[in-house]
Amino acid sequence: MKVKKQFRYFTIFEYEKEQEYLRKMHRSGWKLVKVSGFGMYHFEECPPEDVVYQLDYNQDGLAHKDEYVKMFEDCGWEYIQDYVGYSYFRKAVSDDGTAEEIFCDDESRLQMMQRVLKGRMVPLLVLFFALMLPLFIMTLSRHEYIQAGCAGIVLLLYVVIFIEFLVQYRKYKSNRIQ
Repeated sequence: MKVKKQFRYFTIFEYEKEQEYLRKMHRSGWKLVKVSGFGMYHFEECPPEDVVYQLDYNQDGLAHKDEYVKMFEDCGWEYIQDYVGYSYFRKAVSDDGTAEEIFCDDESRLQMMQRVLKGRMVPLLVLFFALMLPLFIMTLSRHEYIQAGCAGIVLLLYVVIFIEFLVQYRKYKSNRIQ
C-alpha cells in the first residue's frame, strides 16, 4: 500500500480550507490516516471517492471522548483522530450528492470558533502577560539590548498573532452571522 506525506499549514480560522484540502486529496485517491508534528499530513492510497471531512474543536467532548465519538459514529461519521484540540471525522457523500456537515447552522459554527479562541488564545495571552512582557521590560531595564531586542521581536510576533486572530475572528463572525 502506498503512503504519502504532505506538509500544510492552516490557521485556526482556516478549518474549512483544511476540510476542503482533505476532501480533494480523498477524491484524488489519498485518504487521511493522521496528522502529526507541525502540519504533517499522512495519507494512504485508496480508491478515489468523494468524502467529506469535518473538524470539531470541543474540549468538553474530548473530556467524555467515548460518548462524544459514539454520537458522531451513530450519525455515520468515521472518527479519525484528535490533533491539537481538533477532532477529525469523515463521511462519504451520499448517493444523491449531499455532502453532510457536523454543524447544522452558522451559529453552531461560530460557537465552535469561540471554543477555539478560548482554548488557543487564553494560553497565548497568559504566556504573553506572564512571561514575554515581563522578560522584555526586565532586559530593557538592565540595558541588555541584545536580549531585549530578541524579546522585542518575539513580543512583536505575539502582537501580530493577536491582531491577525482578532481580524480573522471578526471577519469570520461578520461573514457567518448577518
